[in-house]
Amino acid sequence: MRPAIQLYTLRELDDSLPDLLRRVGETRFEGVEFAGLGDSDPDEIRDALDDAGLDAAGAHVGIEEFEDDPEETVETYRELGCDRLVVPYLDEAEFASETAVTDTARRLQTLAGRVDEAGASLGYHNHDHEFTDIGDDRAAFDLLADETDFDLELDVGWATAAGRDPADLLRHLRGRVPLVHLKDVADTTPVELGEGDLDIDACVAAARDAGTEWLVYEHDQPTDPEESLAHGAERLAELVE
Repeated sequence: MRPAIQLYTLRELDDSLPDLLRRVGETRFEGVEFAGLGDSDPDEIRDALDDAGLDAAGAHVGIEEFEDDPEETVETYRELGCDRLVVPYLDEAEFASETAVTDTARRLQTLAGRVDEAGASLGYHNHDHEFTDIGDDRAAFDLLADETDFDLELDVGWATAAGRDPADLLRHLRGRVPLVHLKDVADTTPVELGEGDLDIDACVAAARDAGTEWLVYEHDQPTDPEESLAHGAERLAELVE
């Protein structure tokens, strides 16, 4: 496994995307996961990645952008050496019932086929609302996993916040989790890695066994993004050794 950072963690820094990449390149992270490209020129981003010695582990892309023009979206990110694209969020209503989850699964599976035809792979990133009970003691996330075959970017922090065992989920999703978000939470509040409820060592071991390629650090609400960047980089570099 290799360590990366979801750039959403650094959104409050007053840096352009190329400057953010240069900042990440000064740490022990080996890759980044994009959270949009903003107004930056793709060629400049590609040059900044190369100069920083970073790889593009993946990218979060809104589902509307995918559905509007999946081919153009895929091509934009392929120019950056990025072929793992992830829908980062769908509304709670999409997981509120068995019928809703089945419809959501069909929508995402269809999109995954179009993305695959364009030369990339699609994934879905969870929060905690995907683990709502939809009846018969079954969670929406479990039905989504059963009804689809695309990648699932398991966010182990949000899974923990929902009361699930993320290591067990990773074992169940073996072969479908090339990207894993390593996030810590205290109850349902994101905190720095090691300060919350997450069993970090168990998650890392399970991710390794599940075939995860990138362990992606994310903190949704860092008090100090620069300090969080440094802490996350050191901790993940140690964990993947």
